[in-house]
Amino acid sequence: MGRAKVSSSSIYSVHPGVSMVQKWILELPAKTGMSLDEWIALVKKEGPPTEAGRRDWLKTRHHFGTNSAWWIAERAAGKGTEDGDPEAYLLAAGRYVEEMYSGKKMALRPIYDRLLKLALKLGKDVKACPCKTMVPLYRRHVFAEIKPSTNTRIDLGFALKDTKAMGRLIDTGGFAKKDRITHRIPITSIEEVDEGVSRWLKIAYNLDI
Repeated sequence: MGRAKVSSSSIYSVHPGVSMVQKWILELPAKTGMSLDEWIALVKKEGPPTEAGRRDWLKTRHHFGTNSAWWIAERAAGKGTEDGDPEAYLLAAGRYVEEMYSGKKMALRPIYDRLLKLALKLGKDVKACPCKTMVPLYRRHVFAEIKPSTNTRIDLGFALKDTKAMGRLIDTGGFAKKDRITHRIPITSIEEVDEGVSRWLKIAYNLDI
């Protein structure tokens, strides 16, 4: 599979999961005896009519794992192509953000823009890789994430390991659960994006070495 040319104009970076899906597509014929296109054709011909039913059918009848069954069923429904195509992902990334901050969450967009700008200034190795419900920030790993948790609040999450919570910093219980994000700061206005927020972003960035 050729590497797609990635747009240099986007402020976003390609999510690491895209290369994982590309690798899966390349290895699928050797592992299963059929290409992705052949599996899609089989699902449409012999599988159940619904996407959920097709996922279950792929797992029970053909012994696919959850991720593989999900990816094939999505593509059979004409969705998910951005997961394995860098250029398509970047086009979708901007759409994800627009949709995240539309409707009742539109007023949160200036807060998001300010947080993203702060994060990208931390270093040239910072990558923002939007998903449908949040924007993870990567250095080597996810060190923070920007998530509109309610119509009036963004939660800025941090990977801070066993750091003791203090001030506005809230322990999410993530360290005990072995989650990557361990703390958060709730933000409801652009004025709350202050020096304290900048300091915790920098600490999380510096911990990801």
